[in-house]
Amino acid sequence: MKIALIGYGNMGQEIEQLVHENTEHTIVSVSYDGKKMLDKEGILSADWAIDFTAPDIVIENIAVVASLGVDMVVGTTGWYDQMDKVKKIVRKHKIGLIYGQNFSVGANIFFKIIEYSSQLFERYEQYDTYGFEVHHSGKKDSPSGTAKKLAEIILKNIARKKSLQTGRLDRQIKSDELHFTSVRAGRNPGMHTISFDSLADEITLTHQAHGRRGFAEGALLAAEFIKNKKGLFRFDELFAEEVK
Repeated sequence: MKIALIGYGNMGQEIEQLVHENTEHTIVSVSYDGKKMLDKEGILSADWAIDFTAPDIVIENIAVVASLGVDMVVGTTGWYDQMDKVKKIVRKHKIGLIYGQNFSVGANIFFKIIEYSSQLFERYEQYDTYGFEVHHSGKKDSPSGTAKKLAEIILKNIARKKSLQTGRLDRQIKSDELHFTSVRAGRNPGMHTISFDSLADEITLTHQAHGRRGFAEGALLAAEFIKNKKGLFRFDELFAEEVK
């Protein structure tokens, strides 16, 4: 598999290291700064382009790569309010594009655990639920895409929770609100915790990334998922099909 890397930050370097350890894949292009210059010639020679850049440039990157007819894995988050635009780009150029809040295999298993747990606690109104996440000081979005995905799962499966609050609350929280807070400090690569709490007891579930290795492995897995597929796909949906 020939890969074009778009973005050469922490994730781009982690993917490069992983590819060097895996003889099945080859990096044929690196666009170090997607905002200033995309290596169009190199991307054109790739089977897949993997984008880990920033929300303010990822849509433009998608448009350029799609125009070259190259399939994409998009690990950048924070652009989902422009989903309709991306759908049109993908449809127009007939490429395959897979995106996700978190490509880590462990994190996606965690999504399924929280989904099942939420369905169980839906039956017992004495349990309240909340979440919090911690990321390193260089993280550019808050809450993280993973936090948003976890909140989405809880809101979908616990009917008594109607809305999400992610900021500071200078009032008593309403019973139908889900509070999910974020901390940005230090070097933590990503920790997400969900708690189900009652007067009797509490169950706390946590996913702690030890580094970026899991995200890089998942990005390569995502490319395999969309092999020979055209259209727009979510990683968690294809992952759920894979683990059934």
